[in-house]
Amino acid sequence: MLELEVPVRLAEILPGDLVFAHEAAAATGVPQQVIRQWAARGKIRRFSGEHRLTGNGHEYKTMYALPEVQERARSYRATPRRGLRVA
Repeated sequence: MLELEVPVRLAEILPGDLVFAHEAAAATGVPQQVIRQWAARGKIRRFSGEHRLTGNGHEYKTMYALPEVQERARSYRATPRRGLRVA
């Protein structure tokens, strides 16, 4: 059966639902890089960060809506990595 993807409407996202990539990864188990790829491909939305500083003095600039990430994470399956090839 074909499931239609229903995006979360902007009005349904509260300010408390916005998290940084590392927080979304911890909450869902999806790697940060995958979350960033979803955003780059338009599968989830990016929001402007609140300019919090990291431990290295850099700013977090991008936030994601946790409900959108959780919705995507339901169907996420990690792709096994290939091992090194022996010549």
